[in-house]
Amino acid sequence: MTNSQKQNQMANAIRFLSIDAVEKANSGHPGLPMGAADIATVLYTQFLAHDPKNPAWPNRDRFVLSAGHGSMLLYSLLYLTGYEDITLDQIKDFRQLGARTAGHPEYGHAAGIETTTGPLGQGITNAVGMALGERLMAARFGDDLINHYTYTLVGDGCLMEGISQEAVALAGHLKLNKLIVLWDDNNISIDGKISLADNTSQRARFAASGWHTIKVDGHDQAAIAKALEEARASDRPTLIACKTTIGFGSPHKAGTSKVHGAPLGADEVKATREALGWDAPPFVVPAEILDNWRLAGLNAARKRLEWDRKYAALEPAQKVEFDRLMRGDLPGTFEAAIEAYKKKLVDEQPKVATRKASEMALEVINAVVPETVGGSADLTGSNNKKTSQTASITPDDFTGRYMHYGIREHAMGAVMNGLALYGGIIPYSGTFLCFSDYARPAIRLSSLMGIRVIYVMTHDSIGLGEDGPTHQPVEHLASLRAIPNHLVFRPADVVETAECWQLALKSAKAPSTLALTRQSLPTLRKEHKADNLCALGAYELETASDAAQVAIFASGSEVEIAVAACALLEEKGIATRVVSVPCFELFERQPASYRKALIGAAPVNIAVEAAIRQGWDRFIGTDGIFIGMTGFGASGPIEELYPHFGITAEAVVEAAQKRLDEKAAEQGAA
Repeated sequence: MTNSQKQNQMANAIRFLSIDAVEKANSGHPGLPMGAADIATVLYTQFLAHDPKNPAWPNRDRFVLSAGHGSMLLYSLLYLTGYEDITLDQIKDFRQLGARTAGHPEYGHAAGIETTTGPLGQGITNAVGMALGERLMAARFGDDLINHYTYTLVGDGCLMEGISQEAVALAGHLKLNKLIVLWDDNNISIDGKISLADNTSQRARFAASGWHTIKVDGHDQAAIAKALEEARASDRPTLIACKTTIGFGSPHKAGTSKVHGAPLGADEVKATREALGWDAPPFVVPAEILDNWRLAGLNAARKRLEWDRKYAALEPAQKVEFDRLMRGDLPGTFEAAIEAYKKKLVDEQPKVATRKASEMALEVINAVVPETVGGSADLTGSNNKKTSQTASITPDDFTGRYMHYGIREHAMGAVMNGLALYGGIIPYSGTFLCFSDYARPAIRLSSLMGIRVIYVMTHDSIGLGEDGPTHQPVEHLASLRAIPNHLVFRPADVVETAECWQLALKSAKAPSTLALTRQSLPTLRKEHKADNLCALGAYELETASDAAQVAIFASGSEVEIAVAACALLEEKGIATRVVSVPCFELFERQPASYRKALIGAAPVNIAVEAAIRQGWDRFIGTDGIFIGMTGFGASGPIEELYPHFGITAEAVVEAAQKRLDEKAAEQGAA
């Protein structure tokens, strides 16, 4: 067997593992693995630096299958190169409940899966984040320790999604020359030929964004190897347009949408085996071919051994710090810094917007947590996220810690996912809360993957004022709270803001969103508490003078209103308590006994939030009173908007008094 024949048969191993797995599952996408097998074979046997026996090696090359529907391509590669998590039994259990081999690759299911993909366009943008992470860590620890490539395989769908342009433009601007995009240019989508919906010259688009581009026959392994060599030598990120045939080898379905997302069928599987000269039974890879694949995995691991020597030569302090970052541990000085800062805030009682309170907290945090990397979607001055420690990251200087994402909220979220997945970095960034919708797909994937990404969303209510209902979030808090494994914090003052930042940074397995005000708020905590009260999700801020007749639950800027209403009700002789609710999700984690006790048994329960009611019935019951929004906001000064929408202390008092009178009348009638 010549070397060319050997390489072709190695590619066929990918094709037939994928065909057989999809056929057995009666579900899946065989077309991409069949068409992109030659690309993957060249990449994994000749270029990719990885170690199947030490898959978390920090200086490995990253490979992202952006076109996640072709997941059997990745699973086949991991099995063939010797990753222990993907066995032949896992291949046979493709798409079955409990298998590591899910329908789309899921981060955490198996080593070698760098990110969760499937929602098109997310993977290429994660890859931009990983390539950026490589440059940031290299700037900190030196090119001798961190110096590798990020590869991503994309399909036509990835490139049609709007997020791809945000990602491509950002990567081109930053000159991320260690990023290589392999485009599976097969001209087919689910509906049929790409020309049904698109006629974009992708190479021209990438070139216009500052990329190097190459065109190659995606079934010519020698040409693919030559293109990869050229890409690795470029001073710009590279797009390699690999012209392929979807479902390559299938006599009757290749080149058509019929092979995109459905099993070939028994007759076509048999015909494909004959056409490609593959006579092995289902799920069997001939020993010689499997040995060649396993040898490729062992050869790739040699680069890891070279890196180990460089790592061993680090100064002890540098090695300790590098290890800490890779583990994701916070510095030992972090807790003490937050504790001292909280005490200072209680002593000084500042009145500031929580967006400003966030900036103040970050000034403390960024001084002791060097792995934070901030940013904003062109709202640096409004979001208040840049501190004295965070110089700007530029195409020529990656020593900074602040990313100017431009007006690219969707890419911002997905790039942050890539940075978090890369390791050694805690990314935070954001925009106005209303525009969290633009980042929502990335937020959902942060939550699904369980990674530490912090979304800082300011201008969190009608309190932003004159910009009006286009910018005033109403449904957004409820929408974000609906995402599983996602912490939504809405702090009421500077102390709660510091505590929420502390919790977000300590949340290693769930992302966080901080919803922050434009308007100034007083400090409501009057006594210093060493414990982080926000960690309870909800806690009693004001205690009733007697058995509570009224309980007021509120978050964020409306806690001030609740406290004022409490004072007015107490003046009337109505015993009232106030519960601050900075985080629904953390409240639900508390013991049932705590939750029951905190909600209490007041005859009248009221919730106050300048947003829709959804979610608050958990605290006030379906018969509770909600003071908030029932529709969109309006353009006007904040001083007029809150009274206009009836979100005032006086409105709370009136509603409480009315309900108490009604209850008294009911009891009298009884």
